[in-house]
Amino acid sequence: MTTTQLLPDHLIAPPGLKGVVVADTSTGDVRGQEGFYHFREFSAVELSLTRAFEEVCHLMLEGALPTPEQATALQSELAEAAVLPPDLIAVLPAIARSGPDRASLSRLRTAVSHLGALEGFGPTYGADAAQVRADVLRMVAAVPVIQAALHRLRAGLEPLPARPELGAAGSWLWMVTGAEPSAAHRSAIGAYLTSTIDHGFSASTFAARVVTSAGSDVASAVGAAIGTFAGPLHGGAPDRALDSLDEIGSPDRARAWVRASVEVGERIMGFGHPVYQTMDPRAAMLRDIALQLGGPLADLAVQVEQEVIQALSELKPGRELHTNVEFYAGVVMELCGLPRELFTPTFATARVVGWGAHILEQSQSSKIFRPSARYVGPPAPAPLPSPTQALPA
Repeated sequence: MTTTQLLPDHLIAPPGLKGVVVADTSTGDVRGQEGFYHFREFSAVELSLTRAFEEVCHLMLEGALPTPEQATALQSELAEAAVLPPDLIAVLPAIARSGPDRASLSRLRTAVSHLGALEGFGPTYGADAAQVRADVLRMVAAVPVIQAALHRLRAGLEPLPARPELGAAGSWLWMVTGAEPSAAHRSAIGAYLTSTIDHGFSASTFAARVVTSAGSDVASAVGAAIGTFAGPLHGGAPDRALDSLDEIGSPDRARAWVRASVEVGERIMGFGHPVYQTMDPRAAMLRDIALQLGGPLADLAVQVEQEVIQALSELKPGRELHTNVEFYAGVVMELCGLPRELFTPTFATARVVGWGAHILEQSQSSKIFRPSARYVGPPAPAPLPSPTQALPA
């Protein structure tokens, strides 16, 4: 084995680029030591509890909270952009039948790519800023409609159109379940969706910016972000966190369950975060919402949470494994009637706003992401074997 000789200006980044600043952004930030994050200059949790999803969408995409007139104009644009083209509708049944039940994001990625091809999304490089914004709005509006349609088609049900008058959360619940959502469920899912719009330079956000840095189109960037988000180390845990709660069953079994899981090297879903050294502020907000919704599941979750935290502090001292967003996100979505295979896709229907904000920001730069790699293979150049010699295994 050998190592590439590095040039004097080469920097060796830590695994996962942890702690490495790769870009400037005005979209927001996560302050893990404090347990705080913000969208633009405002507390994300405060926005989630006091502002409509569409208002925060305007904040992220336009840089400021909207006036009433601007909010109305954006809602009209999103309503128009939520209508899917007939050629896409025609292929959705085939896409819906593909893959296992919990591969919803893979199906969404395929449909998003097809939409971009059908509508001829052009490169962001050299594009008019208004066109890039229009393409982003198309994705923000279309992704929830596509995802809900794929879910219903797979279940043998007819897709339902968006209902903008119900707000983003109410429309999502309606498109998925076909039932008129209660005000409590609309409020709960609305707060959840808003809180997950953006969260710093996550892997999916970085993927969207890398694709955009190449000057590629918005659909390709969103597709790359969805593909990244589908990874079990990124967005795919709210359903599994709730599965774990089902396995535990009662608070008195929690510590033994955690101990058995840790002993075999299993990750405890819903606990620990790569950024937060305190409780995830989204989890704290959603715990309050779950208790407001009420019921045995919310009470069980709160009791189990405390038992799991105690068990983890004993088994992994000093690791700061606090509750993260996934634990209570699953509880809230279950209480609001969303099926588990749509827990992570629900997350994605909101995060597309954050991806869009970062795409818009990245499209203003003409610098492509092009890091270096350190070669650690056999020394080069090696003698090339003759065609008659057997190649090494």
